[in-house]
This record gives sequence, structure tokens and C-alpha cells, in this order.
Amino acid sequence: MAKRKNTKSKKKNNSKILNYIAWFLAIVALCLAMFIAGYYIGYDDAKEKPIKKTEAKKEIKHKTTTTKKLDIAKKLPEPQQDIKKRLKEVLKKEKKAYISASHELDDNTLVENKPKPLPPTKKHISHKPRLAIIIDDVGTRRQVKNIKALGIPLTMSFLPPSKARPNTPKLAAKENFYMVHLPMEAQHFSAEEPFTLRVSDSHDKILNRVNEIKRLFPKVRYINNHTGSKFTSNQTAMNNLIYAFQQNHINFIDSRTTAKTKAPEVMKNYHLRYISRDIFLDHHMDKPYILKQIKRAIELAKRRGTIIAIGHPHKNTLEALKESKKLFKDVDLIQVNKL
Repeated sequence: MAKRKNTKSKKKNNSKILNYIAWFLAIVALCLAMFIAGYYIGYDDAKEKPIKKTEAKKEIKHKTTTTKKLDIAKKLPEPQQDIKKRLKEVLKKEKKAYISASHELDDNTLVENKPKPLPPTKKHISHKPRLAIIIDDVGTRRQVKNIKALGIPLTMSFLPPSKARPNTPKLAAKENFYMVHLPMEAQHFSAEEPFTLRVSDSHDKILNRVNEIKRLFPKVRYINNHTGSKFTSNQTAMNNLIYAFQQNHINFIDSRTTAKTKAPEVMKNYHLRYISRDIFLDHHMDKPYILKQIKRAIELAKRRGTIIAIGHPHKNTLEALKESKKLFKDVDLIQVNKL
């Protein structure tokens, strides 16, 4: 009986062991299955992650670059502001040299002097028509350089020295021939030059001013008026001026800034030849207009024999003169001292 009991207990123990082994193997199999599944799933994720990481880097880089561009853009002025700023600076520099070509005239209808045509004299028969071009408002070294670079005989008329143009006597001294563009009182002009001659100035004051101009510009032989519509239309003022010029051996050329000029009468009283401007080249400062005026000046020279044109040293005038070199072959382009 004892042997049967032992046999039964052994069988039960063996069964339990087999169950444990089965469960263990099942658990191991389950773990292996989970490991294998996790490996493949992880591998797929691993393939995707570098792509996402690269994209993330690109996005960060793009954002950084964009941010830098925006920061730079903030530092730089807007295009319109930049253009306005540059234009303002240019105009500020140019204003030191001249206001505009139209500042000389108070009466805008008086653009061209229209005297009665004179018959050609014997002096003109054997010569081409003669054209003298005066460039007013010369005041800087750069303007002198640009005028001379044209390679044509222009007459430079220098403004007297001022804070804006302190070196005009030195610049003029280097030239064989030049004029002085003497400021005189205008009817309406807000940007008056310092030491402008006024109608209220006494005989002695005008004489002293002309004496000073002669001291500053010892070689000056011709002076024309800068603005001066009020001064030149006053007979007493003009008498005092021409007297002062005569004392200093200076000739007057009337810029004709007003139709009411008394210069012809005064010059006649002094038994002097009256010389005046016939046409302004750059009353308006656009180049097509200036080119048209240059052609007009050449036509007037052909009709009258000799004329004087006045321009100013701004860019469009100088460019128009350069472009008109071929047209000047029809005339003798001369300086005013050769009239």
C-alpha cells in the first residue's frame, strides 16, 4: 500500500513541474514575441526620427536666417526713406552752390531778351555768328573742374566769398579770365547772399564794396548781377554802381533780371556800351528744356551776329552743353572779353 501512495505523489509532483515548465516557456515565448515586435516597431521609428530631426534642424536654421534678415532689415531704412534722405543730402549740398536756375528772375515772363535785330556789320561778315555763354553762381572747386572738363570756352562768373563758398577768390585766381557774379537786391528772393548791394546803400558803401571785390578778385574786368531786379531798376543805385565800376576799370554786363532795368539809360549817360544777357539756358532745370534753349541761342546768334547766354553749374546744364558740342560748330563759341 505504501508503494502505491509514493507512486501517486511522484506523478503529482511531475505534473506540477511540467505545468511550471509550460508556464515558464509560455512566458519566455511571450517575452520573445514582445521583444521581436518592439525591435521592428522601434526600427521603423528610428528610421523616421532622423528625418524629423533633420527637418527640425532645417526649420530652426530657416527661422534663424529669417530672424537675422528681419533684424538687418529693421536696421536699414525703407527704400522710400532712403531715397528721400539721399535726395535731401544732395539738395542740401547743391543749395550751398546755387538755389535754382530760375532764382535770378522775379518776372518769369522775362526769359529772353528780345531787342530789335541788328544788321550784320563788316566785323561779322567774315566770321561765324558769335555766342558767349556765362556760367553764373560758380563757387566750388568741383564746379570749376566740371565746367573745364567740357573743353569748351565758357565764361565762369564767381560769387563773392561767403561761409558756404570761402574759396572763390583762390579758385578765380587760377583762371586766365573770369567774371564776378555780384549779388544785388531783388524784389522777391528769400535766400539773399551776404553783403548784397541794396537800393538803400549809400554812394560810399557801394564804392567800398566794389573796391573790396577788386581787392579779392584783382584780375576782374567784367561783373554781372546776381538777382538784382530791385537794384538794377533803381536809377540812383545804378548810377552809384557804374561810377564805382569805372573807378575800378570794371565793365558791367546786365543779367537782365527785370524788364525795368535802368542799366541802358545809365550806361548811355556814362557814354558806355550796354551789354546784356540775351537768353537764359536753364530757367527750367530739365535737360530737354536746356537742350532746346541751347539750339535757340545758336539760332539767335545766327540772326543777330553776337549774343550772350547765361547758364548755371548744375548737372543737367553741363550735360546739355556737352551733348551740344556738334551744334556749336555753327558758331564761334567765345568768352565775353572777346565780344
